[in-house]
Amino acid sequence: MLEIRFHGRGGQGAVTSVELFAISAIAEGKYAQGFPSFGPERRGAPVMAFLRISEKPVRIRSKIYSPDVVVILDPSLVDVANPVSGLKKGGIVVINTSKPHEEFSEKFRGFKVAVVDAYKIAKEEMGVNIVNTTMLGALIRATDAIKLKSIEEPVRERFGRIAEKNINALKRAYKETSIKEL
Repeated sequence: MLEIRFHGRGGQGAVTSVELFAISAIAEGKYAQGFPSFGPERRGAPVMAFLRISEKPVRIRSKIYSPDVVVILDPSLVDVANPVSGLKKGGIVVINTSKPHEEFSEKFRGFKVAVVDAYKIAKEEMGVNIVNTTMLGALIRATDAIKLKSIEEPVRERFGRIAEKNINALKRAYKETSIKEL
């Protein structure tokens, strides 16, 4: 089972990302479970969302405390929320950042780190800096948990007339994600 924990801020689309990825995994014949963790937070407050993907039914119903992968939608959370807490040894960090891998060698030592400038891509492709679909492209590249093609239909259903812009951002992030072991 692959366990993924998303760290973002309210309004960035972490919950939508989990939902789209889970739907895509299920469409491939896998089992998936996705859910958010937040209270009465407001837009901009730190939020987490959780995703499990498996070849077998998922029976666990708790938060993910020891993920295989951590996705960081907002790079400011690295210093505020300690998003790699509990990340399994050799785990993967997928981070939205314009900084090179070396900037994270202290905080993410021992992990595989995938970096992508999701804000830039989202702004250029969609005209907004909401990075949910963009980060899904980076996550697919870093994990191969689902096929890139599998997420296109759920994105079309979710975003309607702006879906193609989201798909373009997702595909561009897939291509531009750089992965390195630290």
